[in-house]
Amino acid sequence: MACALVFNRRLTKTSVCLLSLLLSYVAYCTLFHADPLMPPVSGDPAPSCNRRLPADGSCASPPPSAVEASRVKAAEGPPSIALHARSDTPSPPMGHPKFGNKKLPNAIIVGVKKGGTRAVLEFIRIHPDVRAAGTETHFFDRHYDRGFEWYRASMPRTLEGQLTMEKTPSYFVTKETPHRIAAMSRDTKLIVVVRDPVTRAISDYTQTLSKTPDLPSFQELAFRNQTLGLVDASWNAIRIGLYALHLENWLRYFPLAQIHFVSGERLITDPAGELARVQDFLGLKRIVTDKHFYFNRTKGFPCLKKPESSGSPRCLGKSKGRTHVQIDRDAIEQLRDFYRPYNVKFYEMVGHDFKWE
Repeated sequence: MACALVFNRRLTKTSVCLLSLLLSYVAYCTLFHADPLMPPVSGDPAPSCNRRLPADGSCASPPPSAVEASRVKAAEGPPSIALHARSDTPSPPMGHPKFGNKKLPNAIIVGVKKGGTRAVLEFIRIHPDVRAAGTETHFFDRHYDRGFEWYRASMPRTLEGQLTMEKTPSYFVTKETPHRIAAMSRDTKLIVVVRDPVTRAISDYTQTLSKTPDLPSFQELAFRNQTLGLVDASWNAIRIGLYALHLENWLRYFPLAQIHFVSGERLITDPAGELARVQDFLGLKRIVTDKHFYFNRTKGFPCLKKPESSGSPRCLGKSKGRTHVQIDRDAIEQLRDFYRPYNVKFYEMVGHDFKWE
């Protein structure tokens, strides 16, 4: 007791200050679970006092590390946010453009070129339960060697209950395609947009001519000998219109009930009616109706009325509704004679008369 009293009386003002600082340091480091006798370990989030003390004797802590800051921020937020912050692959929130999963298509528009496939795709994709790839993937005719995972990656993301679609018109006339689609899924629903094969061939030629101005005349390409009425069926523009022959190949792998045929002519005169049948075939509620369409007299083609969120209606591109090249009337009649038996057989196969005369 006496020694302590003597000791206390001999304490100087400076020693009192130093002792106070030492006690403060021990208390501070204890608060942050650090050993006051050991130097801080690299990466330890607990702050340490600077060796040079401030004039007021306080121990100012340095700013927290980036790791500590992120932990604090996550801890301060709602539990769901903190969970996402710690997750390596967080699920995108609802409403995020990448929300959903990429799936192989449930339905494919497989043909035909210049029949109206783009119109069908653009019209049906306004349905809230349909998501469709915007570009032609050409998986089953050009990129099949890339595998189904590549194909899946080409699809849009869909929510539960939404239907995934794509369209590539050349599928219908590619021999290997039916077998390849069946290998993916025999439940795939198939849509074929068909059109008068003579009109379709002229439209096909008109489009090619717009890209290749030095192309030979339509008659030169369509006939081996026009005087004798010999049509060159090896020319792709003519071959595509042999619908009965192509359909035979598809029926080896898919039942007729799994293939829906859209009339390219009725798609122009009654788009709502054709889309109603497409929605029925796909098992969708009839949401796309006549209120979505108006007829554009300049293009001679139906367009989608403007949605509430847009300031203008939506028509197909400049290549749609393009004025056809004028073809000699005799050549047209010769082509109609050529296609007639194939058309009749096609009508019998599908159970519908498209009246292409």
